Amino acid sequence: MGRKRKGRDISGWLVVDKPAGPTSTAVVNKVRWALNANKAGHAGTLDPEATGVLAVALGEATKTIPYITDALKTYTFTVRLGQATNTDDAEGEVIAESDARPTDEQIKDALAPFLGDILQVPPKFSAVKIDGQRAYKLARDDEEFEIAARPLWVEELVLVDRPDADHVVLEMTCGKGGYVRSIARDLGAALCCHGHVKQLRRIWSGPFEAEDGLSWDQIEELARTPELDEHLLPLENGLAELPELKCTDQGAVRLRNGNPGMVIATDEVEYGDEAWASLNGQAVAVGIYKSGELHPNRVFVQPKPDA
Repeated sequence: MGRKRKGRDISGWLVVDKPAGPTSTAVVNKVRWALNANKAGHAGTLDPEATGVLAVALGEATKTIPYITDALKTYTFTVRLGQATNTDDAEGEVIAESDARPTDEQIKDALAPFLGDILQVPPKFSAVKIDGQRAYKLARDDEEFEIAARPLWVEELVLVDRPDADHVVLEMTCGKGGYVRSIARDLGAALCCHGHVKQLRRIWSGPFEAEDGLSWDQIEELARTPELDEHLLPLENGLAELPELKCTDQGAVRLRNGNPGMVIATDEVEYGDEAWASLNGQAVAVGIYKSGELHPNRVFVQPKPDA
């Protein structure tokens, strides 16, 4: 029998406005400690120097993380033109320079190929696995290796500011698995001037927004207090991208036991659609809808926070 995790059985989401410096894992550990929670995880890594929304799932809400990582998210980022670095951001070593500086119109024209379904090669300093090893470890050891291009959906990529000739501020809305550093690198290559990310901020991710998040200092200030619990968002917020089906009392019992359960059909959900079932507003399960029943693949057992 495995050892029981220490901490409270609490479920929900805490939205953090991550500062520059801490890793995403450090933020999760901070939140888990501050809430004395026994289980936590985040919905989408941010590089240490990046800021913005980092949604931390607690308890049963960790089962909804895939629906946030798959959702659209928006970033604002500053590209330093004229320099390429080995990490594709300001933390790396400059490996190439150029005196060329594109005009605003040239930049706008160069953004078009980055829209829609594109293929993107992740940075060599990334957590992508190459033959079982993290790419950044191979890169640090000066190993020679290639990373295969990966598909990415880019819904929007626009120029929002040009502070000076060396810098351009862009805003991008994209799907799962996007590397902003790769966008900066490839844009610099397309403009024949090189480029890397100087600053990066995630404005929103799925239903969560940075402006609603707690700061690092607020988490420390409210740690281990009932006031911090008040900032928890319901588990159901992580299912905002899926349609909801209400279930019967009997259906809820069956779903919680991992069996197909009866739900009330709606015009919004068709046979074979993924949806979530609720009873009195509380998530019971996620699954596939088939002829009046939900066939569960995730079941929620939601504990109540300690008094």
